[in-house]
Amino acid sequence: MTATASPTGLVHLVDRSPQLSGADMVAALVPPPQFDGATFDSYRADAAFPSQQGAKDRLIAFCGAGAPAARGGFFRRAKKEPETKPGVYLDGGFGVGKTHLLASIYHALPARRKYFGSFIEYTALVGALGYQNTVELFRGADLLCIDEFELDDPGDTMVMTRLLGELVGGGTRLAATSNTPPNALGEGRFAAQDFLREIHAMASSFETLRIDGTDYRHRAVDGHAVSLADDAYRADLDAFAAAGTASDDSFTELVAHLAHVHPSRYIRLIDGLSAIGLRDVTTFTDQSAALRFVAFIDRVYDAQLPIRATGVSLDLVFPDEMLGGGYRKKYLRAISRLVASTLA
Repeated sequence: MTATASPTGLVHLVDRSPQLSGADMVAALVPPPQFDGATFDSYRADAAFPSQQGAKDRLIAFCGAGAPAARGGFFRRAKKEPETKPGVYLDGGFGVGKTHLLASIYHALPARRKYFGSFIEYTALVGALGYQNTVELFRGADLLCIDEFELDDPGDTMVMTRLLGELVGGGTRLAATSNTPPNALGEGRFAAQDFLREIHAMASSFETLRIDGTDYRHRAVDGHAVSLADDAYRADLDAFAAAGTASDDSFTELVAHLAHVHPSRYIRLIDGLSAIGLRDVTTFTDQSAALRFVAFIDRVYDAQLPIRATGVSLDLVFPDEMLGGGYRKKYLRAISRLVASTLA
């Protein structure tokens, strides 16, 4: 019996080993495609949670405080207002629109030089260019937007607090999102008490805006991520491959491959795809592998790629002991995105 040939539009991510130069990383520091047109007007505040409208109004004022200030000041401010901090920090659960608001800041602020990236993209840039070269690259920038601010190890704490401190001292304004208030970053993940001075110094640069609410991805959707039978999985992937390029990988093999690709390169790993296929999904037993998968799903979700999968439902891949640990919020964010992506 002759094997059926795979559609020409089907690829395997495990065969890809993308490279990313410092110049490529800098060029990528713009909002994800789904937020290209994000504005404050298009942010739909949930009336049941007044903090959403409150944060939106405060951020409009933050952006309307004036064009980048002349040398010696952060930005214009109205007379009689108390001194304003150079950064805003959006703290809230997943799915309340923090990234939409962050992208709205990026688009609305009248700035000559501005950058938008995930926390991991900035730390990867330091790794690629070196600390001092990264400082020089961003020196004089008007705005740095940092999405999903996460401190998972002491090294990242030191690097980011030093970098932001130097940039704020030169007049750069900051906007960041996270699921954790800045004073609590690192708690439950490493010995945060050893880094309190650095964490508090960073927090002092931000005005924290709490945004309450429910995950908008689940407002009209309940249940698990969709897990397909083999025939349905193959039919869906063939359809995606006929119209573009889809990936098809064993879940276990892809997770192992992610260990050999720096997370900053995950965006290139999925370059040109129209869908992701994962066969025989299983539950994680290794936390490092689980966290790499979270970073991968962040990039998949940013690219708005649908996921098709077989095996264990993707919202069940993180066991209870992981969900009860210090990375709980990361895993819950990933589950939210996985459910939405399998329904896309």
